[in-house]
Amino acid sequence: MIRANLRSLRFVVAILSVAFCLFLIQISARIGFSRLIARYALVANSIPAADEAVRLTPSDPDAHRTRATILNRLRMPAEARDSLEAATSLRYRDDYLWLELGQMREDLGDTAGALAAFDQAVRRAPHYAHTHWQRGNVLLRMGRTAEAFTELRQAAAANRKYSLNLMDLAWSISAGDVKRTEELIEINDDAERLAFIRFLAAKGKGKESLDQIKLLSTPLSSENKNEFARLLFAAKAFPEAFDLWAKSPQLRRSALFNSGFEDPLVLNQAGFGGWILSSEQTKNKLAIDVSEKFGGARSLQITFGGDWTPGTPLLSQTILVAPGKTYPVAFSIKTKDLVTGGPPMITVSDAGSDQLLGKSESFPSTNSWVTLNFEFTTLATSEAAVIRLQRSNCNSSPCPIFGTLWLDEISIGPWKHASR
Repeated sequence: MIRANLRSLRFVVAILSVAFCLFLIQISARIGFSRLIARYALVANSIPAADEAVRLTPSDPDAHRTRATILNRLRMPAEARDSLEAATSLRYRDDYLWLELGQMREDLGDTAGALAAFDQAVRRAPHYAHTHWQRGNVLLRMGRTAEAFTELRQAAAANRKYSLNLMDLAWSISAGDVKRTEELIEINDDAERLAFIRFLAAKGKGKESLDQIKLLSTPLSSENKNEFARLLFAAKAFPEAFDLWAKSPQLRRSALFNSGFEDPLVLNQAGFGGWILSSEQTKNKLAIDVSEKFGGARSLQITFGGDWTPGTPLLSQTILVAPGKTYPVAFSIKTKDLVTGGPPMITVSDAGSDQLLGKSESFPSTNSWVTLNFEFTTLATSEAAVIRLQRSNCNSSPCPIFGTLWLDEISIGPWKHASR
């Protein structure tokens, strides 16, 4: 009797197991088929296919999310919102679903509903930056600035990649007010202050950058000093860039560095501190010559190989100048077998606007050293000028140049009052 009962029990269990397996197979098949249809719906932007996926698996949040995506693509935001609400109710711990729903609600003008969704996103992922960032942005758009920046600062603290965005938002909200921007971002340590200095330098805020440097608890490293000087130079905050670069207070305005070519040249390095060679120099041969010189122990020798684009400088240097002043320029040259329809010359342009301020005569052909002179007058807004070695324009194209040029003892004298 007992054996018969056991056999019956085993039979029932086996039947139930088979039935359960068949049920699972059916469910798996239904889910698999639903997701296959959902993928097709995404590719084809098919609402009927998305509806069928939802019908097959009404408890699958991904099916509702797919439907929301397609409805949103087809500019049916209200229906898309409803599908997203269904998805979040089925998978309420998914912070990304809440973020999508919040964005959808805000697009529909429901800011209160959007904030409620972002609240849920923060609740589900309190230690992640993206939830705080999205919640902070909706608060900012709602005009709740103090609350917004509390969230935005949390996002930046959780993930440093948001730091620049935080400063950009604070800068925009404060209309470029440095003090207000600093208050909004709340600088807590030197790392954050260095990031703020970098931000200000890129904006060309020279004085403000130097003021922030003074607030650092440790001295500025040489690496950071050079970086900030380059940023200020690129943003055309020339006096402050020079102050960061200069290693001696005696290095001041209108001083040409390496004016007699006694030191090595620097290749493709923007900023102050000497002559810069352009990429065009690869087509010509530049060398420091110890046998030919007008003064000192060396001069610059340039052997032209034929190619030199008119208007492109071979050599340049940026210097600080005073606004509205006239400066005399003198330099010495020697040439040998110089043949060209566009001879070299020296020009000076405003560093901020690139407006031509003055230029020399075209270099004559001469087998002995001669000294040439000219003047340039700075603009009322000038802070820096660029002196360049370039060519006169040619009357024909191509316009080759051959021969040898020696250049030495370039000087810019003390300024005198402009005669205007």
